[in-house]
Amino acid sequence: MTSHVETPELIQPKKKKQRQSFHRFYDINGWTFVLPAVALVGLFMLYPILDSLWMSLHSGRGVVTRFVGLGNVERLFNDPVFIKALTNTFIFLIVQVPIMILLSLILSSCLNQPNLKFRGFFRLAIFLPCVTSLVAYSILFKSMFSLDGIINSSLMWVGIISDPIPWMTDPFWAKVMIIIAITWRWTGYNMIFYLSAMQNIDKSIYEAARIEGVSPTKQFFFITVPLLKPVILFTSIMSTIGTLQIFDEVMNMTQGGPANETLTLSLYIYNLSFKFVPNFGYAATVSYVIVFFAAILAFLQFKVAKDK
Repeated sequence: MTSHVETPELIQPKKKKQRQSFHRFYDINGWTFVLPAVALVGLFMLYPILDSLWMSLHSGRGVVTRFVGLGNVERLFNDPVFIKALTNTFIFLIVQVPIMILLSLILSSCLNQPNLKFRGFFRLAIFLPCVTSLVAYSILFKSMFSLDGIINSSLMWVGIISDPIPWMTDPFWAKVMIIIAITWRWTGYNMIFYLSAMQNIDKSIYEAARIEGVSPTKQFFFITVPLLKPVILFTSIMSTIGTLQIFDEVMNMTQGGPANETLTLSLYIYNLSFKFVPNFGYAATVSYVIVFFAAILAFLQFKVAKDK
């Protein structure tokens, strides 16, 4: 009787087949787990994006539309209401975002001091506005900044002003009111990011700076801010995108008034879709303006913050 001995040439193909079947088994199971999430992402994210892009090439009342190609883009340049909404949005962006970022940095630096008493209370108090209801705080601010509200009453009692400020009816003061409201709500949100990043900075860096006689102000600008550069970039991009999409505050406080002086792009999209005669195609085109500017500004911020 002769025993059958497998040669290495016969064993190697068998191992390769077993390895291939093993990987195929795990590939199939992996896709089985991932497929429901991919299907949901495609259904609720990719499909609406592609459908809105196709919709932006159409125009018409309600669901009765016709293909106009780039006609909606041409209409943008001849639409004074759109230009006004775009201008207002950029005013909010240019003024409010730098103020909020700088204020968040200052507050986080103050609250990071180890000898400060009641640090937990102050951190919680400044962070709480960003978890409050958008509608609730907008209505509260509208009441506070009314002609006979607590803001005007306090300013007149102190003697800063002699007549009430028309926060709701004056274009300049209406913008100021919106900027104050946004800053009040979102400063604490950015402050938490900076505070957590500051706590990860090596304390020996500050000790060495103090030994060298570096003042706290110079420590802030030449040590803290450079080390927080990635976090500042992140919060700047998120704040830029959020301000480009501002809707709730304007909708609940001024509804775009007076005379469209606080109208923003998001509110204009809402008006085009639900307040005026519905034109979903043109509204989709305006929404892609927000996408365009958000992408451009994020790209520029990455370029500016890029290390040499």
